[in-house]
Amino acid sequence: MTEQKDDIRQEEEFIVEIPMEDEAGSEVSDAQESEAADEVPTFKSAIREQAREDEVPLSANQTLRKILGGDILSATKIRRQIGLILLIFAFIILYISNRYSCQKYMIEIDRLNTELKSAKYKALSSGSQLTQKTRGSRIMQVLKESKDSSLHIPQQPAYLIEVPQ
Repeated sequence: MTEQKDDIRQEEEFIVEIPMEDEAGSEVSDAQESEAADEVPTFKSAIREQAREDEVPLSANQTLRKILGGDILSATKIRRQIGLILLIFAFIILYISNRYSCQKYMIEIDRLNTELKSAKYKALSSGSQLTQKTRGSRIMQVLKESKDSSLHIPQQPAYLIEVPQ
């Protein structure tokens, strides 16, 4: 607890002094600054409060308004963990892109499987049509119907001629 108080005291010493300028743009001397300080003490104190390097710690109660307002991002705990937060966001983006690419590949695989089934059915029907057209009885029927063909059905069975060596 005492270390935190010492840190706060040391941080309070690092107040940035901003030189005041008059309307013409020239720097105001210390005497003029003291007169200006007497006239508007709240302005100078407001500048000093904003120019501090230390932060006011977040209150114990976190409200939705503070979180959505962005007050949580100014906390030092969040600043210390920014690398981890960025790493988590990178993993989330990788996860989403990986899922998207997997879904794209799955759609492509389904399309190719459908195309493969279609090609198999076409090959099966073409094969059955070819088998039907090249059947011996079908060829004989086509030869009978065709009068101009010199081919005819043999009357005698086929026999083998053996040639001695």
